[in-house]
Formats: sequence, C-alpha cells, structure tokens
Amino acid sequence: MIKNNWTREEIEEIYNLPFMELVYRAATVHRQFNDPQEVQISTLLSIKTGGCPEDCSYCSQAARYHTDVKVQKLMELDEVLSAAQRAKDAGSSRFCMGAAWREVRDNKDFDKVLGMVQGVNSMGLEVCCTLGMLTESQAEKLKDAGLYAYNHNVDTSEEHYEDVISTRTFADRLNTIDNVRKAKISVCSGGIIGLGESDGDRIGMLKTLANMPQHPDSVPINNLVPIKGTPLGDQEPASIWDMVRTIATARILMPKSMVRLSAGRLDMTYEGQTLCFMAGANSIFSGDVLLTTPNPAVKNDQELFQILSIKPREAFKDSKKSAVEFQVTPTAGKALGIEEVTVL
Repeated sequence: MIKNNWTREEIEEIYNLPFMELVYRAATVHRQFNDPQEVQISTLLSIKTGGCPEDCSYCSQAARYHTDVKVQKLMELDEVLSAAQRAKDAGSSRFCMGAAWREVRDNKDFDKVLGMVQGVNSMGLEVCCTLGMLTESQAEKLKDAGLYAYNHNVDTSEEHYEDVISTRTFADRLNTIDNVRKAKISVCSGGIIGLGESDGDRIGMLKTLANMPQHPDSVPINNLVPIKGTPLGDQEPASIWDMVRTIATARILMPKSMVRLSAGRLDMTYEGQTLCFMAGANSIFSGDVLLTTPNPAVKNDQELFQILSIKPREAFKDSKKSAVEFQVTPTAGKALGIEEVTVL
C-alpha cells in the first residue's frame, strides 16, 4: 500500500522489528513493486569543487574546514561531456552533476550548467544535478534544459538538523524540494546516517520523506564517510546493520522509490552490500570517487553484479511500461504485514 500519512509509532514498529523479519518484509515489498534483480547505476561528478560557504559538519568542501580538498572552478562543457560518455560506456544510466554552492545564482555559471544539462540529456542519459538551493524559476530553467532529476537531501531529522548544519534551515531544504516538484522534475532526496543521531532521528528523517505529498522518486541512504578536518572527522560511521535497517524501513515506507545505496560502500563487504540489495536497495553510485570521497572501483561493482546476477536498469524506465510483474498472494501478503497486494 502506498501511503503518505505514516505515524511515528508505525515507523518505529517497522524499524524496530527483529532484523531478519524486517529484511523479509522489505524484500517482499520490494518484489511486489520492483524487479529484485535490477539495480540502477549512476555516476556522480563534482563539476565545481570546494569553497562552499556552508558549515555542514560532514562535508569536505566547506571553505571553513581544513581538509585536503582543493578548490576547483566550474568545469568546462567538453570535460563534463567526456566524463558523461565514459560513465555511459561503463554502464551508467544516470549522470549526476554536483556543484559546491549554497544556492544557484542566475549568472554565467548557471548558464554553463544549463548547457551541460542539455548536452548530457542529448546522450540518452538521465541527467541529475545537486547545486544547492533553487528558486522555482531556476528549477523551471533546468527542466527546460532537459534535467530529469534534482538531488536535495534532508540529511537527518528536523530535530537533529541544527546539530549538523547552521547555515541553512530544514525548512530551506523542504522549500527547494517543493520548487523542484513544481517544475515536474524527479525528486531525489534522502539522508545520511552516522552523524551522531539516534534511532529516533533516523525514524524522523524517514517520516519526513515518506509523508511528502509524493514520495521522492529516489531516496539515497548514505553512511558517513569521516573526513579529517571536519567536525565529524573522528565520528564512527554507522554499522552495516544500521544501514540495512534504514534501507529496509525506507523500502517498506516508500515501495516505488529507488532506494539508493550511496556513500560508505567502500568499507562494505560484498556480503554487506548484498544484504542492502535484499532489503530493497536498487540503485548505486558507480565510479572511483563520489564528489570528493572514495567509492568502490567499477570492476568491483561489475564483479558483485555478476555474482548476484544483477542487471543494470535502463535509463528512463519510469516512463516505459515494465514487462516484469511479481505475484504475491493475499494470504502471503497478510502474513508479511502488507495490507494491499497485486494479484496476478
């Protein structure tokens, strides 16, 4: 059942299920709405690196922190298109471009980004951007240029947010997501675990996402990658069990969303990543670097996909009729706590 009015108590009950029961329920919901052998491969490129005026406690690109990240100006169009072609050749169906800006400004740099969006879109890739806060008119311009998706994470719960970031409010984030949705751009919004938050904060973050008027089309679940020089540089990342539990809960709450296994994969074993896929993750970022943090090598992802018989998801599949359907009987659905099922 798709719903947008989850109570905190309902989400707590799901999140706190015995681990194997939670994964079982999430895997069953996943099979009702998605092909469990299909995973979307995305590539994320930092088109403008460092020098950000914000104070996100986890981020290596904040100008106020002393990290190893070197400030780089906005990339040129041909560099970006070459990177997009390499990503497509490696099997990616979505190409994401990130700029270390607090907000988009109507200037020559934004015009360049619009040209990048047009160019990547013409290559048959889903184009995604994460550029900071957007106005409604800026979102419309990106849509007109061919933008498919926009990423703007809520990061954590509203209650924990001020402990992580002070230069932008939680309401600012929701406003940008609203502007993206008004422009009829696919919404990509998730969060980060391992920021020193409680289980209650993770539940609160998922409640915010699952109770949006329309679920985000893509929900990235990141595990903190501690960066020396940032306030969270010595923070211990969340365990694999916490990652799986968060992904499984997200899958049950938002059955049709792409749940993206994002930052933190480098420290996960193949077995750990497999648990995430079983729990409903059906999207990853591929490539040696995620903006400024390390990521598994492409050959490793290819090896894992081969072991698990996973096939890459094609671009723009949401706009095409899927030939794959899955059967869940009413009896099995009730046993799994699923109120409505598709009977074939």
